[in-house]
Amino acid sequence: MSRSYKVTLLIALYMAQGLPFGFFTLALPVLLREAGYSLTQIAALNFLYLPWVLKFLWASALDYTGSRRAWLLGFQFASIVAALLLAQADPSQGLLPMIVAAFVFSTVAASQDVITDGLAVRMLDTRERGLANAIQVGAYRFGMILGGGLLLTVFARTNWEVTFLCMAGLLALATVPTLALKESGPASEGPKHTAAQLVIGWMQRLLTPGILRFALIIFLYRFGDQMVATLLGPFLIDQGMDKESIALMKGTVGSATSLFGAVIGGWLAFSAGRRTAVLASGVAQAASYTLYIVAAMGIGGTTLLWVATIFEGIIGTMATVALFTLMMDASDPKHAGTDYTLFASLVVLVGPIGNFTGAALADATGYAAAFTAGSILALAGTLLVVRMLDYKPIPARLEEVWKRATA
Repeated sequence: MSRSYKVTLLIALYMAQGLPFGFFTLALPVLLREAGYSLTQIAALNFLYLPWVLKFLWASALDYTGSRRAWLLGFQFASIVAALLLAQADPSQGLLPMIVAAFVFSTVAASQDVITDGLAVRMLDTRERGLANAIQVGAYRFGMILGGGLLLTVFARTNWEVTFLCMAGLLALATVPTLALKESGPASEGPKHTAAQLVIGWMQRLLTPGILRFALIIFLYRFGDQMVATLLGPFLIDQGMDKESIALMKGTVGSATSLFGAVIGGWLAFSAGRRTAVLASGVAQAASYTLYIVAAMGIGGTTLLWVATIFEGIIGTMATVALFTLMMDASDPKHAGTDYTLFASLVVLVGPIGNFTGAALADATGYAAAFTAGSILALAGTLLVVRMLDYKPIPARLEEVWKRATA
């Protein structure tokens, strides 16, 4: 498998995941806030994260059965069908039918991610992981540009049906590179297993020395960030901005600048080493939220919001690349899909917890207090994570690269 094909395949697969995620996390909260829903009600959309939290339950089954190509094509075609079904939904008739359809969509995407992540871990070596995670996060962010920016603009100018027909078309385009995938063996190496053996195997992976400690590290590194992230779309609406302006600011410009952050994050993990990347990115991310604190105090106006969006897009993506690189380092290639899916599920689990916490705090005390709490927790979490990673136990593969000056 050539390096250029690896890059093309990963870009297409992760872009396909970012596309619906961008719509449901960037565009839909804006639409609901404009319709008069409270921040706490909007936070209920985190129900859609549930398949991403629970996907570790069926990760082993996907990891050891079938073939990578068959799974990927099946899930990608199912995503296209889900988008076409969502095109027939009518949001004016209530949110329940739409959320049910979106939940099915989310389950398909989460399952596809198990195979994609496992494939990435297996086909990348240590030196490639930092740069490859830049591709992973950058492609995902580009999908978010399409979902949260382009599709929100399409919705503002047309209607719900046209928006999801466009999504289906973009997902179909992203399927093309998978058609050329020649690797058709089982998703992970090893003998076939019964359902009971898969469950036992998953528990054994969870109890591997250092895994639970690493799970806590993921939570600490992400919690403060997720408290802030859920509030940004509704915050812009409450600042008097319209849908098209938000689509340009957050969905297009914010996500586009995050591509630059993915490049910087990948270079940092590759050239300066994992420890430097995690520490520098985490501290910078916490500092970037102070711009939103100032804006919430009524200072700076739209200009400051633009500056905050650009900085948050760049630095937030750097921190994501640093964390995802650690997750690949900690995954055992023999159990690639299972290990990385466990870590990714934990990343997603932090989202709803942080989102509900931030939304409830903002409803009760205002945006400034919620942004301040998120910034403080993000900084404290980063410093604690670095200290924890400096000492054992951590996964053996991660220990090999953690303190190296370079990857």
